[in-house]
Amino acid sequence: MRKLIVILIALMAYGSQVLADKVTFTASAPDAVVVGEQFKLSFTVTTQNVKEFQIPAIKGFDVLMGPSSSKQSSTQIINGNVTSSSIVVFTYILMATNVGEYTIPGASIVAEGNQMVSNSVKIKVLPQDQAGSGGQNGGRSSTTSISNQDLFIKAIVSKTTVFEQEAFVLTYKIYTRETNLHLENAKLPDFKGFHSQEIEMTGDSRWTQEHENGRNYFTTVYRQFVLFPQQSGKLFIDPAQFQMIIRKPVQSDDPFDAFFNGGSNVVDIRKTIATPKIAVNVNPLPEGKPAGFSGGVGEFTISSSINSKEVKTNDAITVKLVISGTGNLKLISEPKIKFPDDFEVYDPKVDNQVRLTREGLTGSKIIEYLAIPRHAGGYKIPGVTFSYFDIRSKSYKTLKTEEYVVNVEKGAGNADQVIANFTNKEDLKVLGEDIRYIKQNEVTFHPKGSFMYGSMTYWLFYIIPAFAFIIFIIVYRKQASENANVAKMRTKKANKVATKRMKLAGKLLSENKKDAFYDEVLKTLWGYISDKLNIPVSRLSKDNIEEKLRNHGVNEELIKEFLNALNECEFARFAPGDENQAMDKVYSSSVEVISKMENSIKH
Repeated sequence: MRKLIVILIALMAYGSQVLADKVTFTASAPDAVVVGEQFKLSFTVTTQNVKEFQIPAIKGFDVLMGPSSSKQSSTQIINGNVTSSSIVVFTYILMATNVGEYTIPGASIVAEGNQMVSNSVKIKVLPQDQAGSGGQNGGRSSTTSISNQDLFIKAIVSKTTVFEQEAFVLTYKIYTRETNLHLENAKLPDFKGFHSQEIEMTGDSRWTQEHENGRNYFTTVYRQFVLFPQQSGKLFIDPAQFQMIIRKPVQSDDPFDAFFNGGSNVVDIRKTIATPKIAVNVNPLPEGKPAGFSGGVGEFTISSSINSKEVKTNDAITVKLVISGTGNLKLISEPKIKFPDDFEVYDPKVDNQVRLTREGLTGSKIIEYLAIPRHAGGYKIPGVTFSYFDIRSKSYKTLKTEEYVVNVEKGAGNADQVIANFTNKEDLKVLGEDIRYIKQNEVTFHPKGSFMYGSMTYWLFYIIPAFAFIIFIIVYRKQASENANVAKMRTKKANKVATKRMKLAGKLLSENKKDAFYDEVLKTLWGYISDKLNIPVSRLSKDNIEEKLRNHGVNEELIKEFLNALNECEFARFAPGDENQAMDKVYSSSVEVISKMENSIKH
């Protein structure tokens, strides 16, 4: 009995420790507020066993109320598993008094016997809207039009003067005073003269407030691209066009307004927005490029390694180069290693382990070189010289790897008896002797017509295998031709792959995982049309999709429906409103348009 009590006490202590380890203490507040606006500052701790809540002096804001505390508890039973949670929330009501950016330091608390400190929060205080209501048109005109001051989209470049291959960021940002809006269609430029890669939007993208030209707007980033200029001179980013629908309340008391709007108290206003043309000055790289310049622009390092310095003839030697840093990593040409003449050298294997950032591609380019020494002796493998243009110092830099001395001992077999297969690992096979002695046993011959020679059985023995071989060749060539036609195979499997992905999207919809759902639907739509039209996803744009679909005989209405599905999915994740209704609509319209597209392209 005593042992049982001790075990129970230990388990309870362990459980308490686990709960204590999982306790969190976080602060939250709006990212931006307007002078004179009241807002909540909340501190949430995920346990009710708390005491000694303290916060440093809050500067830059008037404290209207607080701290007030509230406790919440919940219990869930899912598939027989019981889970419970409890929290305490400490709330302040603050008012912004002065324009600027302020940081509210973290608060401290003792939770489950442990001292904890919350995160700090940064709040941007915006000036009051200078335009006020005077900028609004009165009467019916206010309900039937949206001014360029109420809704616009900016194309923002992080740099307007760059070097060739220097990365910079292009951002499309929406500014609106009307929160009930919908993106119907978007036509982005094809970025001629640039290599472009889109930055994947994170799941926490949301609407925030910003002050622009004396007015306060709700803003969100629509899409972002990292551009690498491929030539020098003055390059232009063409305007992007957006078709927006704004649902605006009818403010007029005129009964004709209600009649012509179908009895509704809102009206749909369509507005076309175009961003201005952007000029980017691209400077050529300076004169005096080092010999063997890699084309790299950014900040890089290089290192090398070798699998062994003591080998035997016909054993594989692998030299690995790793180029790391930030810049145009994928566009860098592979350095050449000068192996000794007695080495049999194979094409290098390249692995790009990179991620896209605002400064370009960050990560490593790994290059593996395989060579096979055929004769014994001592050999030198010289170091590799790697030159690039350093974007910070605006000068060329040359790096060099170490030299390797390899001792090759004589192994079994000779050089002509080796077959190499360089895939993921070195796979060498030494063939056996290729000379065989003539067998000297006596051979008995039979006259023509006796036994099998010259008989029907004799000829069938040759004819049947030959006939079977011809059939096999025909079938094999046909199958090989179909397998080699990658475009045809991708087109055949496009609908199957899309159906599988939409099932996953449906599961995410039922679990109400908003960001993951929209990401999966977007990947499905882009992936389906990429496979169907045999265009790599990296080269897809709404312009070439529209052109290719026309070439496949798809009608204009279906093309517009597909593009609308893309735009609706891209924009729905940011638009305020009923999330469940928006997700259901995106899912059903995407499934329907893929089905229609499949039938249209088949016929």
